[in-house]
Amino acid sequence: MAVVHGQCDPRFSRVREVFDRHFADGEELGAAFTVFLDGEPVVDLWGGVADRRSGRSWERDTPALTYSCAKAVTATAVLLLAERGQLDVAAPVADVWPEFARNGKERITVEHLLTHQSGLPTIEEPVPVEEFEDQAAIADRLAGQAPIWEPGTAHGYHALTYGFLLGEVIRRVSGKSAGEFVAAEIAGPLGLGLWLGAPDDVAARAARLSAGERSASAGTKAPADTAQTSAAGGAGTDTDATPDATPDAASQVSAVSELPGRRAGDPMHEMSRAALDKDSLMNRALGNPPIHRLQGGANHPVILRSGWPAIGVVTTARDLAGFYRDLIAGRILRPETLGDAVRRRVSGPDRVLFIDSSFGLGYMRPALTYLVPAKGAESAFGHTGLGGFLGLGDVEHGLGMGYTMNKMANAVSGSLRAYRLADAVYESL
Repeated sequence: MAVVHGQCDPRFSRVREVFDRHFADGEELGAAFTVFLDGEPVVDLWGGVADRRSGRSWERDTPALTYSCAKAVTATAVLLLAERGQLDVAAPVADVWPEFARNGKERITVEHLLTHQSGLPTIEEPVPVEEFEDQAAIADRLAGQAPIWEPGTAHGYHALTYGFLLGEVIRRVSGKSAGEFVAAEIAGPLGLGLWLGAPDDVAARAARLSAGERSASAGTKAPADTAQTSAAGGAGTDTDATPDATPDAASQVSAVSELPGRRAGDPMHEMSRAALDKDSLMNRALGNPPIHRLQGGANHPVILRSGWPAIGVVTTARDLAGFYRDLIAGRILRPETLGDAVRRRVSGPDRVLFIDSSFGLGYMRPALTYLVPAKGAESAFGHTGLGGFLGLGDVEHGLGMGYTMNKMANAVSGSLRAYRLADAVYESL
């Protein structure tokens, strides 16, 4: 069993027990979990290995690519620009990005982008690997597309396009890339080890993500994930045998599709079917740009340094929790700005994921795609990331949480690690 390091306030001993048990049960390779309560650290735990190939230990400052936890950071950057009067989220995107006003997108607002309502969940043409680091070029591809549904009439998870769209808005308004803006206006001033695009030294010590064991009933490979692992965007990870193995949609939903009562029309059943169909909207949304084409997938230096605003944040559990600590304390946004941003704008069946999702202005709210204990069902907000990562803030309870790991979940039970930890936190209050 891995040795767990760190500290835990005696009031939160249940959290330590859950964290230890995950290692004892073989659910973790390496992981870290941090909790701030009213600004003070009450849980700060880490253990295991950061790279199972070399045996490198997970240290106190081991960062990891946290996938869609990035979406909350990018949303915060957009909201900061709005708070400063440089951007109106209710105004058309074309006001700041004129080339966007093509093919029926003239009335799409920044709010539509933040709430996954723009109808642009996919990039229609395959993005070549050579373009992975040219976010403006990818955004230009989206500017030329037509929406799949009438903007504002439905919501569907924009797993990867969310970042390219909002990243271009940030660039047009501030003159900086999303990563540069986050570094200059959020992470840098607050002293957070949080990078939207990791420098070489950070990438070198980052945890190496590994796919979990595949379900025996898994079928066709599809470079995608599902809501069980937070629907963060299709991307490759590595295993010892297959460096570009992916915690794919087929393996992740296999357990769901076998549950009693799952039949045509049931959201879980439909999500399962979509996961097995490489041409489904879900797989198209999650799999382009095709990260799995890179050796090692998301572990590839191109992904770590590119800082895609939808999935590119590299950080530690402590700094992810610290981001939410500072957010709820009013050190990033004014309390009234955050209060309005976490107000639910959309809830219900997701056009891409089928099951229910719920969003404020960029932040996930509790739903099947963002499982939160009952005590936080009305107050928690944040974002999850592929494989099980969790960032969570709760103004009412004074909580900031961050969970990072490197054994990517590919089954329903495996992705409950973050939920169990959060549940232990809320029960300890």
